[in-house]
Amino acid sequence: MSATFDAIVIGSGFGGAITACRLAEKGMKVLVLERGRRWAARDYPRKAGDAWLFNHRAPAQLNGWLDLRFFKNIAVSQAAGVGGGSLAYSSVALEANPNLFASGWPAEITYAELKPYYDKVAKVMNLQTLPDGQLTQRFKLAREAAEKLGHADRFAKTPLAVTFSPEWNYQLPDPFTPQHSHTHTNAQGQQQGTCIHLGNCDIGCDVRAKNTLDLNYIPLAEQRGAEVRPLHIVNTIERSNGGYKVVFDRIDRGRLVRGSETAERVLVAAGSLGSTELLLRCRDQHRTLPGLSSMLGRNWSANANLLSTAVYSDAGRVEQTLGPSISSAIDFTDGSQGGERFVIEDDGFPNLILNSLRACLAAPGAAGFGRGLLQQIEEHVRADPNLRNVMVWLGAGMDKGDGQLSLKRRLFAPWVRDLDLQWTPQNSKGVIEAIADVHRKMTAATGGRLREGLPGSIFRNMVTLHPLGGCRMGTSADNGVVDHLGQVFGSSRLYVVDGAIAPTATGRNPSHTIAAMAERIAAHIS
Repeated sequence: MSATFDAIVIGSGFGGAITACRLAEKGMKVLVLERGRRWAARDYPRKAGDAWLFNHRAPAQLNGWLDLRFFKNIAVSQAAGVGGGSLAYSSVALEANPNLFASGWPAEITYAELKPYYDKVAKVMNLQTLPDGQLTQRFKLAREAAEKLGHADRFAKTPLAVTFSPEWNYQLPDPFTPQHSHTHTNAQGQQQGTCIHLGNCDIGCDVRAKNTLDLNYIPLAEQRGAEVRPLHIVNTIERSNGGYKVVFDRIDRGRLVRGSETAERVLVAAGSLGSTELLLRCRDQHRTLPGLSSMLGRNWSANANLLSTAVYSDAGRVEQTLGPSISSAIDFTDGSQGGERFVIEDDGFPNLILNSLRACLAAPGAAGFGRGLLQQIEEHVRADPNLRNVMVWLGAGMDKGDGQLSLKRRLFAPWVRDLDLQWTPQNSKGVIEAIADVHRKMTAATGGRLREGLPGSIFRNMVTLHPLGGCRMGTSADNGVVDHLGQVFGSSRLYVVDGAIAPTATGRNPSHTIAAMAERIAAHIS
């Protein structure tokens, strides 16, 4: 065939950036299509009217930082931009508990198998932990809670994709001014700074201390000839002359311009929702890939994400907005808490969060589940813009992974199909309530007051930062969409390489496991 590219990669998050880099290193001609912008520090959203949101229904007009999808029982938060989820995640890079792979995963995927790839990712991402001289108030509060509850042995610093300088500390004069950030050139030839605890990890690090994919894997890919095209929204994948044609819309000055490219192989890496929706449209709407597995869309997981807010009477007890967003975790993934497996982390929000929350609350479909938690945090921010006494606890765990994604026709516009998610937190009640119980105990042990509403209200405030599944790995099309190397059953040289292929929740933060799986998949593509 006369394909234009050896590989087209759809998406530039952990799956897309890593596979693009490794295939380009093998001498392949690689094209990366990314729906979001290529962000520079000067463009990060900061003011209320800035480009906070990406609207999948009107991307030509709204192609901002965050894609927040509201479904019946949950809101799903995703990033949009070159670098994908690395732009808006909290930099936490945790390996999965080895026991994760004992059930529900292909036999080929074990901790021992993934360990060399975990290490490979850790080196490129330059993982570090928070220096002892820079411990945040939130870290100290979480450590205190762990010690008082007898969980000191479960408490640890989290590895972070952040570059620190041992010379920085809170006692410096004007410690948060850029002059204290040490500029350097990283191993991939990119200019970065060191962390000065601005707290903007999730909305773009002003001094580029966060080791996002656009500062490592993506530059490596481009140095080896890969082409990255931002603002390209893929519509369909279809077979063409032994390979594939990818049809997309390019965002150009407020309008969509249709285009296409061909390649011998395609790697879909648009995230759990994005990859699953694209393949559903190819199978059920456009019918360009009619033979995709009936398992497509099944086994979606929220990774049992639960956020709880606690209030402390002492001003400055928390200093919510300062420092890396997360720097510690208490790990219960051994199942010691009534058989439920989860982690608890100290979670931080930027001091500009009120602006982002207002944008999120004004988004189409924001009514319903997920909105309550956002409003609750906004109330705190209004009363105390620096959130000096508000603590946010984050939980992640092994939920049932029984959600289902599909395309649903609009009632009054049946020719339009929207992505629909059927998922109920009640089926994962055990792990969610176990997380909430630990949040409650940690707050009480440290003298705080947990903000709790009416009975059952925790199930009305679900927001996931860790969407997983929809294109699960399996042993055949009868129980999966892709094999253990990410190749779609029945479609040679078509791959899914992101969190969509996880057959279960990961319990811990999933980015590092997604990255390790991407390294492994890329290593087997020739």
